[in-house]
Amino acid sequence: MNHLSHVLIVGASGELGSAIALACARAGTSLALWGRDSAKLEEIGAQCLAAGACAVSTRSLDLRDLDAALRAIEAEDDAKPVDIALFASGLGDARAKGDLFEDAQLVARLGSVNFLAPSALASALAQRMAVRKQGRITFIGSAASFHSLPFAAAYSASKAGLARFSDALRIAMRPHGVTVTLVSPGFIDTAAAHRVPGPKPFMLSPDRAAQAVLAATLRGKPHLIVPWPFAIVRLLVAVLPRFFRDRLLRSLAPPDR
Repeated sequence: MNHLSHVLIVGASGELGSAIALACARAGTSLALWGRDSAKLEEIGAQCLAAGACAVSTRSLDLRDLDAALRAIEAEDDAKPVDIALFASGLGDARAKGDLFEDAQLVARLGSVNFLAPSALASALAQRMAVRKQGRITFIGSAASFHSLPFAAAYSASKAGLARFSDALRIAMRPHGVTVTLVSPGFIDTAAAHRVPGPKPFMLSPDRAAQAVLAATLRGKPHLIVPWPFAIVRLLVAVLPRFFRDRLLRSLAPPDR
């Protein structure tokens, strides 16, 4: 990245998104910061300018209003072509205590924010990048996407859908000079993560996760699993007989679920 790069971060008001924004700012980029929390965006924007960003704009929006979000991304790219887009927005949740499965509204909400919105926005932007024959798109997925979590079905499934979309977009865009990267992190030390009970091995700080995301993006790496032990877990669970895999996944449910 250099001072000519225009970087869009969707989900910049979250802890990982803001860490990515600050890491980009130190490289002297122009930043477009999107998120739900307008006050937090303004705070992060000021920090990014102090850290070295050459320009910062902010936009507060709800990704569930997809039509408005699509109009916004077209306006963003019209005003100044986006060189790098990082989709770090996302919701995490699990079934409520006492429920046999997740509430239908929760399933709809996570599907919209975690899969539908980033996929549609990336599709719109990828078309434009392909015409310019350059650009980088990165999705923040989750190591949870590798597993059918019965207590967090909407979260794991929405991230699994995002992973499949990312790979398909990568294959389609490669001949047009556009790289697509998927980062599948394990646990990140955020307030949202701490609201979910249960152990969280190999937890990453947001700053460390942000550095990994940026490095993978700039290399055009198709898929990064971080930290690496989650790649081993993925392989081990995949080879288990279905009966043992099902028992293992049920056993991972937090104590009150």
